[in-house]
Amino acid sequence: MLKIENLNANVESTPILKGIDLTVNAGEIHAIMGPNGSGKSTLSSVIAGKEDYEVIDGLMTFEGKDLSELDPEERANAGIFLSFQYPVEIPGISVANFIKTSVNAKRKSLGKDPVSASELLKLMREKMSLLGIKEGYISRNMNEGFSGGEKKRNEIFQMAMLSPKLAILDETDSGLDIDALRIVANGVNKLRNKDNATIVITHYQRLLEYIIPDYVHVLYDGKIIKSGDKSLALELEEKGYDWIVKDTK
Repeated sequence: MLKIENLNANVESTPILKGIDLTVNAGEIHAIMGPNGSGKSTLSSVIAGKEDYEVIDGLMTFEGKDLSELDPEERANAGIFLSFQYPVEIPGISVANFIKTSVNAKRKSLGKDPVSASELLKLMREKMSLLGIKEGYISRNMNEGFSGGEKKRNEIFQMAMLSPKLAILDETDSGLDIDALRIVANGVNKLRNKDNATIVITHYQRLLEYIIPDYVHVLYDGKIIKSGDKSLALELEEKGYDWIVKDTK
């Protein structure tokens, strides 16, 4: 599904990613862990096509398509979803209208007619129930006055409505209490199937107690320095990152 080879990327002429190799297949969950400043969020932004990031070298393909040829909107319509670490507020735009616009934009790219109001409302209620979201939620302005946990839950709600092929969750656990973490993780797990994939970016092992990864990768100084299964996350929780860094030198 996603294949990254020797990816090098800069932010404002500063090298951040320094030779990333990563393959994500359908049906898999990959966790990317690492200390602050290691390049985790930069990697997610480069995959999604954010304009502030400059790819210097390497190749990224998604379902065989060269991502360098697709702008952010085209990548989203192709099935790549990025859950933001800090979701923005959009005053004057309700959650329902935002979701409607997003869903219909994707349908248009696929040559489909806009979804009917009744069908959209039915689907919204189904996904809200999945994530434990109350009925009045969709009439609120997008993220305006939302708590940190509500904003993150809203990101997963958007993901549920758009049904992406590849979901990238950039520190979705940040700012969540235990109850919110469980609800969000439960939603992610229920949305998982053999045809989609998820990349979970996190500092902490606690999220991986609920979203069980097939692979864990440690990103340090712009490079993946170690990969393993879920046991690697447990080892990181116990020992920190220093032991891995020392082993690679």
